[in-house]
Amino acid sequence: MILVVPALLVLSSLCLAFGLVLPLVRFEKLYFFDEAPSLIDIVVSLWGQGSGGLAALVALFSIVFPIVKLFGMALEATAAVQTNGGKASWLSRLLPVLGKWSMMDVMLVALVIVAAKTSGMASAFTQPGLWFYAASAIMTGLLQMKLRPH
Repeated sequence: MILVVPALLVLSSLCLAFGLVLPLVRFEKLYFFDEAPSLIDIVVSLWGQGSGGLAALVALFSIVFPIVKLFGMALEATAAVQTNGGKASWLSRLLPVLGKWSMMDVMLVALVIVAAKTSGMASAFTQPGLWFYAASAIMTGLLQMKLRPH
């Protein structure tokens, strides 16, 4: 049972890495053209098309937050978090806030798939990157519950 936390940390980190670089969704347009962007490809594409603000938001919520959350949980799991006079440390206050945004990107991709399918413009199919990203978010949530059982 003592190996659960390290195993979840490693698996969640690997799943996040795969979720960032593998294709999230495949769009087939008119059965001739298909496109399968990864999360990093989406951010780079948004930036290149002049949508810097949107690219920054997507990068913040789907790349930076999960990485910071995993790093914070690794610190919390491996080091004794100091409390000052009964007050929670900054790390103890930050992790629950980041946890609330864990599945936002998975939900956004699901909305894009539904929009593409209902518009008739393209067929959309989930790809392994989405499943790895979702698995990372779920394992991170389980890890947070394991580290903070209250």
